Amino acid sequence: MKKPSYLYLLIYCLVSHGLLAQTKSAIKKSDSEKYFLSNVNDKRFKVHLKKLTERPHVAGSIENEQVRDYMTMIMNKAGFEVTQYPYDIYLSNKPGSSELSIVRPQRIPLNQKEDILNEDPFSSDPLLWKGWNAYSGNGDATSEIVYVNYGRKEDFEMLKELGVSIKGKIVLARYGGNFRGYKAKFAEAHGASGLIIYTDPKDSGFTKGLVYPEGPYYNSSTIQRGSLLTEDFTGDPLTPFEPALPIDGKVKIKRLNPKDTKLHKIPVTPIGYGEAEKIIGQMKGDPVPLSWQGGLPFTYRVQGGDQLIVNLKVDQPKKIVRVYNVVGKLKGSTFPDEWIILGCHYDAWGFGATDPNSGTAMLLSLSETLGEMVKAGFRPKRSILIGHWDAEEHGVIGSAEWVEQMQETLKSNAIAYMNFDGGVSGKNFSTSSAPSLKKLAIDASKKVDHPYKNKSLYDVWNKTNTSEPPIGNLGGGSDHIAFYMHAGIPSLSGGTGGANLYHSNYDSFEFYKRFVDPEFKMGAMIEQWSGLMALKLSNSDVIPYDLNRYASDLKKHFSDAEAKIKTYNSDFSGFKLSNASISKLDNVSKIWSKRISIIKQLKIEKLKNINKQLIGLEKSFIDKKGMYFGSWYKSLYAATDPFSGYASWILPGIEYEIALKRSSKLKEWDLRYSKAINNLSIKIVKLTDSLP
Repeated sequence: MKKPSYLYLLIYCLVSHGLLAQTKSAIKKSDSEKYFLSNVNDKRFKVHLKKLTERPHVAGSIENEQVRDYMTMIMNKAGFEVTQYPYDIYLSNKPGSSELSIVRPQRIPLNQKEDILNEDPFSSDPLLWKGWNAYSGNGDATSEIVYVNYGRKEDFEMLKELGVSIKGKIVLARYGGNFRGYKAKFAEAHGASGLIIYTDPKDSGFTKGLVYPEGPYYNSSTIQRGSLLTEDFTGDPLTPFEPALPIDGKVKIKRLNPKDTKLHKIPVTPIGYGEAEKIIGQMKGDPVPLSWQGGLPFTYRVQGGDQLIVNLKVDQPKKIVRVYNVVGKLKGSTFPDEWIILGCHYDAWGFGATDPNSGTAMLLSLSETLGEMVKAGFRPKRSILIGHWDAEEHGVIGSAEWVEQMQETLKSNAIAYMNFDGGVSGKNFSTSSAPSLKKLAIDASKKVDHPYKNKSLYDVWNKTNTSEPPIGNLGGGSDHIAFYMHAGIPSLSGGTGGANLYHSNYDSFEFYKRFVDPEFKMGAMIEQWSGLMALKLSNSDVIPYDLNRYASDLKKHFSDAEAKIKTYNSDFSGFKLSNASISKLDNVSKIWSKRISIIKQLKIEKLKNINKQLIGLEKSFIDKKGMYFGSWYKSLYAATDPFSGYASWILPGIEYEIALKRSSKLKEWDLRYSKAINNLSIKIVKLTDSLP
């Protein structure tokens, strides 16, 4: 072969290096965000969503493993380093057998499965199961009926005031107001022999608008499935505080005996409001309080009377089941051991088109866009991780086990966790966030165009044109729990929502393309918003936490708590120690913000030291003792409401005392909170002093 001339080699090198330099420079630093926005492909989301929702895929099923393998393939192709994390958890991943019937005045078997619809070919899939509630107790109950409204703590207290006993009775509760597991917990605590749950048309049904398949609301046969797991911790019920590592693995984890757990013992099953009507319409007792009246066309009654007898029978197997988290990593160039984590679970009760897989599809599309940027010469400074969690539907299990397994690494590495469970399930945008990430969410929304409005996402979100759009506080019910409330990692959860067929067999691709987003444009919008946040966090020399937000938010939260306490204790003089600590925090945060704003450039080692300190700030709220309602919940800042299971409790230690109308521990909590806030201030002062 003839050797190439030196001139040829010189020209080749100049051209190739020049082109390479041009490609790289086009997407460096600030340009990377513009490049990212222009390269989001809105067709990818639809492709992924259709593939993910081909079949029902409950945790532990073969179909869910197929989803796992698809996600692994997509992220591998995109250039992510993908790891599967297996866990053996105690799970009821099949409904087993259940029967529900009216026994008297005449025997009427009640339907426990959605109707097959000609308009929705997915509704006839043979893998679809009847309605069921995971972790139901097993049993055979025959008794009278008592209607308990939403089955909240206050509803059972009202029944007691009314002199209505539910001991030995089957109770009927409507969905809403609290986590379904607490309906079972309270019912069992008050002596009920069984529980039936239904979605009332007043909450989702014909009173709201057209029902499926004509509209997006529950029809009479639509059934909400869901877990009943209500332990004092989040995750696998047999391995509290420890990861449920494989039984056949090298590391052996001690597991509880199922008998030593707090799993429910009474049988529980869900039904549609069409079948519930057959029960409620025959009840002959006292009229319910006005606020308890539902949407069916007759007066609701508290008691069914002795002429209305119902039989409920459930036999649901529970066993150790292998589940898998799938985590992809795009390794950072400068700070590879600093992680930005985005996540969504992938297991579903049925097809899971809105919940959760709209979020899954968005994250897969995001991984491809980021992967293309890397191939074009871009590399984020920090590592970006995308996690797909398993068994969330059964009790936020997969993500909790991963956090427990990775806790020490996360303590030093994790900058933020952003959750997108059902993240593209409508056209109404909202988000909830830790204080330090709120500004990040707002700023990113200003750079994203809304696909259906001639406005930015921010302008559509901020409808009232106030100083900032509404940002909620993180509650329960999804995969941010372990990251934020157990490990103290700043977290965010957001996306779009709307009317949906939550946890039903109708949450299919057909439903999505007809009523959620027929043009499939919202997926790209949320990808742009989430991707911009990830890029901002990954590319900033100094982690862009908004430290000023802690003091302003805490001031409001303590003021709200004091007002609540004074409703039952007029002598309460306030949280003096904590309020003084907040004032100090406000001052030191402002000094930090002023100092860091004038810093132009720092050496890598200096930046690493500063960022390490920043990562540790949120941990100031992690209390070893934890909450009185469950020591697994370690964050003094936020926790899941232990009486509803969904609502956000800010200052949870104090909120628990308020819920109990108790004052005896308020001084203790004032001391514990002031200590945590002072610790945060000390860290910020040290951080500021480390600046040149």
